[in-house]
This record gives sequence, C-alpha cells and structure tokens, in this order.
Amino acid sequence: MTAIAPVTLHGKYVTLEPLSMDHHDGLVEAASDGELWNLWYTSVPRPEGMGMAIRDRLAAQDAGTELSFTTRLNDPATGAPGRIIGLTSYYAIDLSVPRLAIGATWNATSVQGTGTNPDSKRLLLAHAFETLGCAAVDFHTHWMNQQSREAIARLGAKQDGVLRSHKRMPDGSLRDTVVFSILAGEWPMVRNGLDLRLAKRR
Repeated sequence: MTAIAPVTLHGKYVTLEPLSMDHHDGLVEAASDGELWNLWYTSVPRPEGMGMAIRDRLAAQDAGTELSFTTRLNDPATGAPGRIIGLTSYYAIDLSVPRLAIGATWNATSVQGTGTNPDSKRLLLAHAFETLGCAAVDFHTHWMNQQSREAIARLGAKQDGVLRSHKRMPDGSLRDTVVFSILAGEWPMVRNGLDLRLAKRR
C-alpha cells in the first residue's frame, strides 16, 4: 500500500465522504453555524478561506500525507446522508508502521453533543484498525481545548504527553499540543465502549 485510498464510511448518525471542492458551500454553511472560526484554540477556516483550505487538504492527499472527509448528517428516518455538518481527517500518515492521526475535526454547533462525533470516530477508528491494519492511532489537540481533550479521553485513548510550543496558531500564538493514542490491542475495548454509547442514544 503506497497511499490510503479515499473511501465513504456510513454510520448511524453520519456519513463520511472524501473531501472535494463540491463541498465548499456546505462546509461554509456548517462552519457559520456557531462561527467556529472565532474559537481561538481551533483552526476552522473563515468563509473566505474555505476554498484555499480545501485545496490545501486535497494537495496533502495527493502527497499521501492526509485524507480528509466531509461529514454529512444522516436522515433519522431513512439513514441517507443529508446536509454537511463538518470535516475530519486522517493525517500524519506513516504507512511504514502503519500509523496515523485523526483530527482537524470540527462540527456545526447545532449538532454538537448529538452523537455525531463518537459515530464519526467509530467509523474512522474501525477503518484504521480493521481495514488499514494500523498499529496505533494518534489524536492531537490544543492544551486549552478542554472540550476536545475530554472527548478524546472518553473514547478510551491514553494521554502520551504534551508537546510544548509545538505549533503556530493562525493568530500567531504557540500551541501546546496534548498527544493521545489508541493501540491496536486496545481497539476492541474502545470499540465496545463506543458501541455502548451509540446504542444508548436509540
């Protein structure tokens, strides 16, 4: 395997489609739901920068270092994918292990806390471990993003450490990055926990 092939992943609440320029307007609308670009500890593109952000992610995909997905909300009656609510990615892809990270994730404010995020993570983790054969999956987040840190910990990921002054943010500040990981041997336990959380939402 020389690159991770784009794939569509269908879950209980969301469908993850390979990112394309056709998703531009829907992603602008989703990011505008809560004006997510104003959260200083995230890197959600502003409407005028969405096109460039998509092109950059597609270029990284061509280089084999990233694979991004547009997140669509499934219709509760039919299960069919509907409106665009956000974006998520595989990145830091190292096929020699193989190992990758899941992140650059954001969802419209109106769907946060509705099960869309754990469903998305269930799809991405299953594909990484069960199809791609990853030895480990990483998660990185801003030290100040307590909501993200708690969500990652609820998945069952273990905190590996903190990379201080690790990354420059759009506003020029330096980010301390908290690193979590899930190992292949831990995936069955994590999967069971996610399945239980999703089942409780029936």
